[in-house]
Amino acid sequence: MSDSLPERAAGGLAEKVGAASLRMAEGMGQFTFLVRSTSYWFWHSSIEWRQAVIQMLQIGVQSFPVSALTALFTGMVLALETGTSFQNLFGEPLFTGTIVSFAIVKELGPVMTAVVVAGRAGAAIAAELGTMNVTEQIDALYTLGTDPVRYLVVPRVIAFLVVLPLLTVFSDFAGVFGGGVVAYFKLGIPPNVYWHDVVDHLDTQQLWHGLIKTFFFAFAISFISCYKGIHARGGAEGVGRATTEAVVYSMVAVLVMDYFVTAMLVAVGIS
Repeated sequence: MSDSLPERAAGGLAEKVGAASLRMAEGMGQFTFLVRSTSYWFWHSSIEWRQAVIQMLQIGVQSFPVSALTALFTGMVLALETGTSFQNLFGEPLFTGTIVSFAIVKELGPVMTAVVVAGRAGAAIAAELGTMNVTEQIDALYTLGTDPVRYLVVPRVIAFLVVLPLLTVFSDFAGVFGGGVVAYFKLGIPPNVYWHDVVDHLDTQQLWHGLIKTFFFAFAISFISCYKGIHARGGAEGVGRATTEAVVYSMVAVLVMDYFVTAMLVAVGIS
């Protein structure tokens, strides 16, 4: 009897690992099929531009206040921390505008905007598509001869690709502006000195560095959110689980991709 217990435990562990591996392989296959199908319909069918514009308005308008507010206070905190640190080290808040603008435009603006949009718009898309799936509305599209990927996924991917870079530009400006407010009222830096510091050192290369990232983030957020929504199962509980997973996986994907995309951009000289 004592010899059979370890064997049963090992067998149960192997069964769990095998089942998890099969689920992971199945999920990766379904996700790859979704990406391939989306690419096919993008090039071989007319795009539902009306749906795409509706999604642009929903994602952009509803995400703009929270993304701009997040960037504003991120820039304010960054300016306060940077200026205070340089004051303690050198007696003057040196290069505050340069550091704030570089950090916001190249890194914090794109990443924070993508995280906010993933939490706001990504969750909404996953919940919407998940509800459509559990109520068999997606099956109804198949019955009517309409491919759900062409009608539902492609417009949302296009909307993310258009809106996320625009939101990032507004967030960059809000972040740098917030840094300027703190630099003037808290650190005593004249506005002309702060903005000259920004303009003299920031060029288009840094702007492109941040904007290129947003397209990779847009792909990740849109496909993960659509995938989780379309494959939601189990009624309201399944929709809630799919929405949570879409937000978590999207945020993790943004942070992971940020490193590799940054490494790629540095390697090709866009830094």
